[in-house]
Amino acid sequence: MKHLALNGTARVSGRKADVKSVRKDEKVPCIIYGKGMENILFSLDAKELQKLTDTPFSHIVDLDIDGKKFIAKLQEAQWHPVTDKALHMDFLALSEDKPVTVEVPIKIVGNSEGVKQGGKLAVSARKLRISGLIANLPDELEVDITPMGIGKQIFAKDLSYDNINIVSPKGTLVCAVRATRASAAAAAE
Repeated sequence: MKHLALNGTARVSGRKADVKSVRKDEKVPCIIYGKGMENILFSLDAKELQKLTDTPFSHIVDLDIDGKKFIAKLQEAQWHPVTDKALHMDFLALSEDKPVTVEVPIKIVGNSEGVKQGGKLAVSARKLRISGLIANLPDELEVDITPMGIGKQIFAKDLSYDNINIVSPKGTLVCAVRATRASAAAAAE
């Protein structure tokens, strides 16, 4: 999985006046927390943070907060309802020797036999939740649709990858090839 380095500045308190002054300086108030560590309040530059939030991919974040290094993932983001500016970000500290659960985008590969016969590919899921060690996490999950005929479906339970587990519900529909009028007419002939 891709890593993204961000440099933060420690904050003293989370009082309303302090948070407003951070936002006035074009920064976003943040917090990092995790098992066995004390919560750390910090701020990140809003433009730097867009590298993390304005992408469909998941990233492992290498945080540098005034010289202290952390490996983390974006846990939760709060946005302004009108301007869509970032209001607050929560980061979860990670350990390289413990499994991590993240959402990873799905990449459809191949040409389906059903689509060649006139069917239509319907993609239902764009991301799946997976669990694994940081070193084993992929940037995206490839799903090969080549053998799919008309009326066939791929569910999360049908997928398997090395060194990671799919945490999404097993009944999650990933994609399906649906019949169309053209495919029904071709079958009738």
